[in-house]
Amino acid sequence: MFANSTIIYTNLDLIILLAFGHFLGDFALQSDRMAIEKCPGRDAILDWRWWLISHGAIHGFIVAVITAIPVLGLIECIIHSIIDFGKCRIGYSLMVDQSLHLICKLFILFLFRLIT
Repeated sequence: MFANSTIIYTNLDLIILLAFGHFLGDFALQSDRMAIEKCPGRDAILDWRWWLISHGAIHGFIVAVITAIPVLGLIECIIHSIIDFGKCRIGYSLMVDQSLHLICKLFILFLFRLIT
């Protein structure tokens, strides 16, 4: 959508959009139930894998829409899910978790510029 438009986005524009998309996906679009049950052993309604993959897919969709490159969305989905699984298993802080997600967005931006 954005990448194929006549508007040329700078790296700063894209990282801002990716960060906004991230916060939308991690806070506004993630229910309390999903936040809890995406962790192994905390699942009561659905198997934790469904919650984790669904949450990662929301982030992947946001990245795919912003970049107009679905494979970047798939990469985001996988990396986001790995980071969140790590948070469940290791228990690192929200600051570490969010920093890792934003570093991932820099990686997505790098890949985007490599592809386009």
